[in-house]
Amino acid sequence: MREILWFQNDLRVTDNALLHYAKQDVLPIYIFDKDILNNLDKEDRSICFLYESVLVFKKQLQSIGLDLAIFFDEPKNVFMDLKKLGFDSILSSYSYDDYSKKMDETINNILPIKKFYNRFILNPNEHLKKDNTPYKVFTSFYKSLTFLTSSLLIEEFLYNKNIQKIDFDYDKVPSLEDLGFKKQRLPLHLTKSLDILLEEFILKLPEYKENRDYFSKDATSNLSVHLRYGLISARELFNVIRKEKGSDFFIKELFFREFYAYILYHFPFTQFENFKSIDISYINNQDDFVKWCEGKTGVPIIDAAMIQLNTTGLMHNRLRMVTASYLTKNLLIDWRWGERYFAKKLLDYEISTNIASWQWAASTGVDAVPYFRVFNPYIQSKKFDKEADFIKKYLPILSKIEAVKIHKEDSNINQNIKEYPKQLVSINFSRKRAIEVFKKG
Repeated sequence: MREILWFQNDLRVTDNALLHYAKQDVLPIYIFDKDILNNLDKEDRSICFLYESVLVFKKQLQSIGLDLAIFFDEPKNVFMDLKKLGFDSILSSYSYDDYSKKMDETINNILPIKKFYNRFILNPNEHLKKDNTPYKVFTSFYKSLTFLTSSLLIEEFLYNKNIQKIDFDYDKVPSLEDLGFKKQRLPLHLTKSLDILLEEFILKLPEYKENRDYFSKDATSNLSVHLRYGLISARELFNVIRKEKGSDFFIKELFFREFYAYILYHFPFTQFENFKSIDISYINNQDDFVKWCEGKTGVPIIDAAMIQLNTTGLMHNRLRMVTASYLTKNLLIDWRWGERYFAKKLLDYEISTNIASWQWAASTGVDAVPYFRVFNPYIQSKKFDKEADFIKKYLPILSKIEAVKIHKEDSNINQNIKEYPKQLVSINFSRKRAIEVFKKG
């Protein structure tokens, strides 16, 4: 039996269903999809990290007697060519987004695909309510998984040591420049090994629940990009963290990621539409949106967060909630505009998490925040960036302004610093306006 192992966002040798279920003679491949890459900015940092990760994965496969053939093409072209070499099937992992599902249909007409639940812990078909319908509330969903979340170990896939690589030209590897991208400077944590990041996070775990919300503290796992590309599986991360003191809260957050993937699987329309049947009369002012994107809203914490995103590809999770609330509620701009921008900029972008999180903030999604809850960005910055360290790091123009003034809406900062923009809209006024609009919706 000759099988193609089509790796995508599962770039690891450990706990990999494709390496576990492969039978005999295999051709491991990775495809840099031209249809996707040609639509990205040529300075996209995520592609730089992905490219380096693919090369590392190639070496990992070589260490167990396999290798990785790397292509830069449209997937259908790759499989049309490989079909001529007498392969029987393709093994690959489930993805739940619309593009991936349509691509699978196309490829399955060329060679049969065997799909595996390899990117998340759960098979979404195996965790339903008693009436065989999917959960729509995270708390109920999470409680139903106590048997799993309270366990000390989740069984991982072991790779089949009997599989052998097929003779192929594995040495032909496109360069980053061949892909059309330029090497970019990456955030410091993405230059560290996975083992070091895990060691560092374990040291943070005892204070994780308390510290994770503070913007200036390095208190989070720094592993979201690695999860995105499958350099570590959610099962592996669970097993490493579960036995450590203070792990419960992080485990719960890990299953939020599972829940959002589960929702996209069962309700695929949410990729494009609101989960709730709600019709909001958005203003959708293009100029306001551009200023939000550029970090020129006149609200320091919003601007600092957006500048961080634009310059590093990172944004703290609470800041994602605050900036999303500001866009959808205070500026009354459709969440899909913000979701697309985050998709373009975030290094750790995962479609299911991003879509569900935006709909949560916009009060239009599954188990979403009530429509009358509108984050006050000034309260958020005062509480989680008291000395304005984070704000001043990304807005050095405010470095000499007292923190107490930065956290007050009526400080009129731009009167002292003419280069800093006026607020686009009053927080109190726009909050009341949003509540009225959402009531009507």
